[in-house]
Amino acid sequence: MRDKGHSRAVKKSLEYIEKNLTEGVSLREISRHIIFSPQHFYRIFNAAVGSTVAGYIRRRRLAKAASELIYSDKRILDIALEYRFQSQEAFTRAFKKEYRLTPGQYRTYSRELIKGGNTMATDKALQGWTVTGQNSDSYKVSVDQSEVHTGKASALLQSAHSAATGFVTLMQMFSAQAYLGKRLKLTAFVKAENIKDWAGLWMRVDGKGGEMLKFDNMQNRPIKGSSDWNQYQVVLDIPQEAQGIAFGILLSGAGKAWSDEYRFEVVDAKTPTTDESEEDALPLEPVNLNFEL
Repeated sequence: MRDKGHSRAVKKSLEYIEKNLTEGVSLREISRHIIFSPQHFYRIFNAAVGSTVAGYIRRRRLAKAASELIYSDKRILDIALEYRFQSQEAFTRAFKKEYRLTPGQYRTYSRELIKGGNTMATDKALQGWTVTGQNSDSYKVSVDQSEVHTGKASALLQSAHSAATGFVTLMQMFSAQAYLGKRLKLTAFVKAENIKDWAGLWMRVDGKGGEMLKFDNMQNRPIKGSSDWNQYQVVLDIPQEAQGIAFGILLSGAGKAWSDEYRFEVVDAKTPTTDESEEDALPLEPVNLNFEL
């Protein structure tokens, strides 16, 4: 229960950060918004996201600024000030550290790529991933440089028309060998736009005979409608007899779903698995033995 409370607090803090990227946002202000002490919030945010609060905000501001450089005609100085950098020089230093190019070079280079039609939405950019599904010709899967969480690109699943049926998934599979007997958490950042049915991260654990041992696709807590970037998770136990682990993101019906920054982490038993709802899980002890609850 405590882990679920922490997860909700992190989600709420990420929503708050997204709405205030061009405003002054501090650790103390965010912790006050989610009703946690700054010290406690710092620890749970770092554990969940893998970054300090300040580092995360900085990377998100740089990602938004990178998009502005490509798709707007704003001056570099104006973009720097909009995303809370004290000067163009400070912005340039931070941007070059993250993207290995100055803002001006990034703007020129990226626009040339787009003008020439040689965007990152190529098979090479999706190397290691497989696209599959039902009625998958009703969908398009690509790499998007215009909407990213951090870095230069994200994966985009979108319907080809408003009457799309079936589903599409972007997936990979890897050996379970390193995780046998452990509890594994998959996290990723997802942004949604006008999703009419649902979307979700998913993870599946297969046995040596190909049988499914564990599975969760977030269908009991789906991503719907429109929402800004936030972190979602799937947690499964990996049995000793497991052979492969498959994972990805699924979109069913009309809409768009972006995903970015997939991450795996071994967690302890205090982190509940997501393949059981609270209603399905066994109680820790007998209850209502005298029928007087």
